Amino acid sequence: MVIVNLTQHPASPEQLAAGVYDLAGEELALLKGLLTFDEIPSKEEIEAMAADLAELAMLGAAPGDDDGNVIPTAAMIGGAPFLMGALERALTACAVRPLYAFSRRESVEEVQPDGSVRKTAVFLHQGFVEV
Repeated sequence: MVIVNLTQHPASPEQLAAGVYDLAGEELALLKGLLTFDEIPSKEEIEAMAADLAELAMLGAAPGDDDGNVIPTAAMIGGAPFLMGALERALTACAVRPLYAFSRRESVEEVQPDGSVRKTAVFLHQGFVEV
């Protein structure tokens, strides 16, 4: 499965191994611009942004094994909840399956030189949820 990353965050090594690829250059800049909201968007603006993101998913095709590019069959999405429904519909209309990353959170404790314990959360990619 070829999965385009339509989130603002780079794919993790586990996600890359599962077939996710990140956009780069102008496409990444466009993605970040489309996912950034400075004001409350209208329903029409949300639908237009979702359509633009679905188009970007198709334009930012993954490098292929030969001379051509590979059109993604799925998109990893996430971010502003008010955008996700419209984005799911726009991607589905382009025959791209919307997927949400599923991660398991693990606490890691590290004893510091002074004897104190530093606790951090690590998110481990487990797979994808299709809606």
